[in-house]
Amino acid sequence: MGRRPADYRRLARRRLSSWIWRILVKLLRRFTLMFLELLSASAKAPKNRAFLVSRCERDTRTEEISPPRLNFTDEVTSASSFSRQLAEQMTLAKAYVFIAKEHNNLHLAWELSSKIRSCQLLLSKAAMRGQPILLDEAKSIISGLSALIYKAQDAHYDIATTMMTMKSHIQALEERANAATVQTTIFGQSAAEALPKNLHCLMIKLTSDWLTEPSRHELADENRNSPRLVDNNLYHFCIFTDNVIAASVVVNSTVSNADHPKQLVFHIVTNRVSYKAMQAWFLTNDFKGSALEIRSIEEFSWLNASYAPVVKQLLDTDARAFYFGEHTSQDTNSNSEPKVRNPKYLSLLNHLRFYIPEIYPQLEKIVFLDDDVVVQKDLTPLFSLDLHGNVNGAVETCLEAFHRYYKYLNFSNPLISSKFDPQACGWAFGMNVFDLIAWRKANVTARYHYWQEQNRERTLWKLGTLPPGLLAFYGLTEPLDRRWHVLGLGYDVNIDNRLIETAAVIHYNGNMKPWLKLAIGRYKPFWLKFLNSSHPYLQDCVTA
Repeated sequence: MGRRPADYRRLARRRLSSWIWRILVKLLRRFTLMFLELLSASAKAPKNRAFLVSRCERDTRTEEISPPRLNFTDEVTSASSFSRQLAEQMTLAKAYVFIAKEHNNLHLAWELSSKIRSCQLLLSKAAMRGQPILLDEAKSIISGLSALIYKAQDAHYDIATTMMTMKSHIQALEERANAATVQTTIFGQSAAEALPKNLHCLMIKLTSDWLTEPSRHELADENRNSPRLVDNNLYHFCIFTDNVIAASVVVNSTVSNADHPKQLVFHIVTNRVSYKAMQAWFLTNDFKGSALEIRSIEEFSWLNASYAPVVKQLLDTDARAFYFGEHTSQDTNSNSEPKVRNPKYLSLLNHLRFYIPEIYPQLEKIVFLDDDVVVQKDLTPLFSLDLHGNVNGAVETCLEAFHRYYKYLNFSNPLISSKFDPQACGWAFGMNVFDLIAWRKANVTARYHYWQEQNRERTLWKLGTLPPGLLAFYGLTEPLDRRWHVLGLGYDVNIDNRLIETAAVIHYNGNMKPWLKLAIGRYKPFWLKFLNSSHPYLQDCVTA
């Protein structure tokens, strides 16, 4: 049978590849489903139709096959990629820009900067499109940067020069950073030392009340003659401060958390300037029946230069210049840390804690509280703790290495290194229970005087009452449970809330005191909780 002519021959069937069939089937299914949805939603609002149309368009776009995007981080770190070569050349070129400017070769610096910008632009485009850089794109920039880097090297900007220049830049940056740190410390310390206007306003109003109402003087005299002040069956607390509001919060928080507030006795010592305001405040506020005694430090005639080394230092011209004189940032940076010069470290009120047995000769046990603490639990169980013959019950702070003795004292001095262990654990002032009978027996105040005399030139330690306290109470301190006293609320923003909530006493040690505007916000409510904000003078002074 003959072969049919070409015009009548049946066309051969061409088979479609399997992946095209799969796409067609998927599309057919999609359009069928959408057609059914359109039929069911034909009676709905026009915006629903618009939604279905947009969905149709979106679903159609998703069917387009897109190539996998490039991981640009892997591309830059790949040894064989042009991206890495460009990044490395750009880093080297940046270094030569600095060096060229140092040698006043501004034209070369401009050329290098121009190529660096081109390199940055190409890398940005590659990252945006998600595709690697090709040879055609990178060739001109790589060759141009290579030529300029060679030109810089030919201009004697060799590796040694580069290292020396970069080293000088690093040293200059370090000096600027140190200067900024010193300035920050000075400004923070100045803010912490300053008396806020509202507290100054309150002091003036209270002082005026004391001067215009003589009847309060008689009530104050009655309080000072109360037999409760020397009754050792009661619980005695002492606070040394010139801050009325701070003292009020300490007393109020203590009595508010006490099981039997009428058994508490508070002994407050202030200075002549704050005495009248302190009396007026505590006489007009109720503290749940607790006994209160307010005295002025000027009453202690025995606290003079012939007896107390700290008084002698106050009269010393060099010491007064060191603590109370004006200093530039250069002086501060060269001689000592700014906080070392804080006048509070030579304040008599600050050192009065070493004379407690002499101020209260008839008492046997007392709890010392700083004016920047808040009491959250009943503190009367402290009086029944067994101190095992020791004088001072305190919370140790040596969980971190920087609270060991060697961080506070100069162990290069043989007088210190021969008598003390540099790894001995430090402890904190702020909430301390003192056995005054053991204190008098060990004559701790005389030990304190000895070390103050030895430190006349400030060579054994530089600042504060804690270093002489570590020396005077060495071997006489009983460690307490950490929950009795949690520190750091005046500088550490990362204290665990659970630790704060379970603490008996929280301490705002540091510059960020709770009565200042620079206080740490998340800790301030713990202090404000015990402030009598409803007092008319406080409200007037705050609004004023």
